[in-house]
Amino acid sequence: MTAMPNRTQRGHGEPGSSEMMNPASLFAGSMMMLSGPLSILMGASGIAEDTLFAASRYAYRFDLTAWGWIHLVVGVALVVAGLGVLTDKSWGRGAGAAVAGISLITQFMFVPYYPAWSILVMTLDLLIIFALTRIHIGADRGR
Repeated sequence: MTAMPNRTQRGHGEPGSSEMMNPASLFAGSMMMLSGPLSILMGASGIAEDTLFAASRYAYRFDLTAWGWIHLVVGVALVVAGLGVLTDKSWGRGAGAAVAGISLITQFMFVPYYPAWSILVMTLDLLIIFALTRIHIGADRGR
């Protein structure tokens, strides 16, 4: 019999680690990398004062340029947090959950302007928050 080489166990996310990323974190990071650029494009459309959006009297009525900047900033924050989650940074999960929550609130306020899109993005934000905030019991698989 040959002797097994002595390997030290590396922590999750360290260079040379053979552990895979948690599937929920991978899902959340991927969805943030999808939602972020789409929010950026939505923001660019609002800043350009496109005729895509229309709303009647509404309590959260802002100028379309203001909504464009809001979507642009939230989109960039989603991309940055998504990169943090996908690269397994310590701040990634918390920042991702916070930014997805902010995106959820802004999409709720944006419903009268573009209802179908806002409801879909709110659903995606809820899934991202769920994936990032679930507890990982037994993640080390008995090691």
